[in-house]
Amino acid sequence: MTMNSPRKLTLYVAGQTPKSLAAISNLERICAEHLPGKYTVEVIDLKKNPQLAREHSIVAIPTLVRELPIPLRKIIGDLSDTYKVLVNLQVEMD
Repeated sequence: MTMNSPRKLTLYVAGQTPKSLAAISNLERICAEHLPGKYTVEVIDLKKNPQLAREHSIVAIPTLVRELPIPLRKIIGDLSDTYKVLVNLQVEMD
């Protein structure tokens, strides 16, 4: 796998809180700017499916999980630090 292999991302949020909405917005922006056409994103609302928090070992929200490429990585927070997100997603930066 290369640094720019397709990413499978899952964002766990809890309802429409300001932090959840910020995380969704920041993730959309980061993916559009740095991973155009190279990602899939699933947003899971743990208020609707609370059992998934235990099943997927989510201890804080919002949490972004990079499922592919492996190994799995988790980023906790509203994803406002673009550099931190890109480093954790292992995206090459110009």
